[in-house]
Amino acid sequence: MSLPSVDVCIVGSGAGGAPLALELGRAGFKVVVLEKGRHYQPKDFVHDEILNSRRNFFMPLPWEEPHLVRQGAKGRYERSNAAWTANCVGGGTVHMSGFFYRLKPVDFRLRSTLGAVPGTTVADWPISYEELAPFYDKAEAELGVSGQAIPHPFAEPRSGPYPLPPLDVHPVASEIDKVCAAMGWHALPTARGIISKAYKGRSPCAYCALCGSYGCETGAKSSTLASLIPNAIATGNVEVRPGSMARSIEVDKQGRAKSVVYLDKDGVAQEQPAKIIIASATAVESARLLLNSTSSRFPNGLANGSGLVGKNLLFSSFGGSRAHFRVSKQKTARPWLTDPAPFVNRSLQDFYVMPDARHGFRKGGTLGFMWAHPNPIYAAVGLAGSGKSGVFGKELKDRMRAYRDSRILEFEVYAEFLPTPGTSVTVEPEVKDKYGIPVAAITLDRHPADFAATRFLVERGEEVLMRLDPDSVERVGTQGETTILQHGTCRFGNDAAASVLDKHCRAHEVPNLYVVDGSFMPTGGSVPSTLTIAANSFRVADHLVHTLKG
Repeated sequence: MSLPSVDVCIVGSGAGGAPLALELGRAGFKVVVLEKGRHYQPKDFVHDEILNSRRNFFMPLPWEEPHLVRQGAKGRYERSNAAWTANCVGGGTVHMSGFFYRLKPVDFRLRSTLGAVPGTTVADWPISYEELAPFYDKAEAELGVSGQAIPHPFAEPRSGPYPLPPLDVHPVASEIDKVCAAMGWHALPTARGIISKAYKGRSPCAYCALCGSYGCETGAKSSTLASLIPNAIATGNVEVRPGSMARSIEVDKQGRAKSVVYLDKDGVAQEQPAKIIIASATAVESARLLLNSTSSRFPNGLANGSGLVGKNLLFSSFGGSRAHFRVSKQKTARPWLTDPAPFVNRSLQDFYVMPDARHGFRKGGTLGFMWAHPNPIYAAVGLAGSGKSGVFGKELKDRMRAYRDSRILEFEVYAEFLPTPGTSVTVEPEVKDKYGIPVAAITLDRHPADFAATRFLVERGEEVLMRLDPDSVERVGTQGETTILQHGTCRFGNDAAASVLDKHCRAHEVPNLYVVDGSFMPTGGSVPSTLTIAANSFRVADHLVHTLKG
């Protein structure tokens, strides 16, 4: 059924979709936001690990909505829920940990600054840090970011302080500061998308420790659900439709996007016409939507004349280690171990860019220090292990008792995930989800420099942990990827033959189609990208409001 036309239809309500909805609504345009998941309320967010982390409260079940993932073009696809983010109003911002870093100026000119990397498709951005900086400011103010800017070797330029003072931190943060200073390194406070005091009608953080993988029952986490969506709806111009699974974007005879066909909460096909169509369903899912939107004019997928939709897929390189401190043994020498404060909020960026390639890479990354997540089932599964190395019975009990009596300080590495021709997402016509739509098929073909950088950063982080004199240090890994951080499948650029979108995130081939999630990013940077996606969305909104009014 075709519905009344609106000015703008946005698919997705996370870091990319919500800023546009807010700004367009403020400017008086009629906007419909289609969101496949539910519209959760604060009362829905409870501290239940099974519900939040082991059911489909946020992520779809892989037997209902699989992603297919394989290693290399010759690998075998496996069904997985990897590369899904939260399917709900607010998207991945609802269950994020809220580590809010900006990219650095070098990230916008990576190829020009560090040179081409053989075997990759590294490209410069068509905009500069200076162009995005005012919208970083706006995103931080609108979302609510707590932090303290201090000088360090790779500090990005700022026009002023963070909107809110930093959150309270655990005393171990001072210990990390001392250790890093003794090594000639520069620990810095980690900005958080969590408000430290009352802000724009929202309550401050309750310091419950359950940020990542959970929704925030107080509204302190700066998800778009808590910060932007209510204000967008309050304009009277924005309607959010949960339970709406976009199936395709349709085009008219001139090749312009005319509508989004979606399945409503009852499984009934609906068609939402709009003057402007905006995809913001995550880099994997927006590419899937475009590739499934075939027509006589676009037989290989909407806006895919270049063949680049779904190519140059990026995640974030993952690595980390953890230090175990026996509380009973250390509490005299380390009284800070018994402090219950949940946040460490310390990062290290001294190795963001390397002076040369002697270690096998030039672009490094960020280390973020934190206490281990308190999910007990997750911890028990890790302690039990798997396969031949798995344990049970008394040995497992002993491990769990030792875990109970320990504090675990860990760090996570965010390293550059270099774009390669072989890392991509396509659609698999023979495998369909519960809606009857062909699913996304992901191929990973990582560049060796990714692993060299991650390993190097993990080793540096372990040096910090060792200087804190723990009982043991355990390496978590150096060759993984964080698939909830995703980018690159519709990269923007000035050359239509080498990119899908122009500098304003408008499709080169479809003048009224925009893509504003992480898809636009030619490179992912070496920090979580949520704040950058939101800032860019505010930038695109500024352009689009002026364009539509003009």
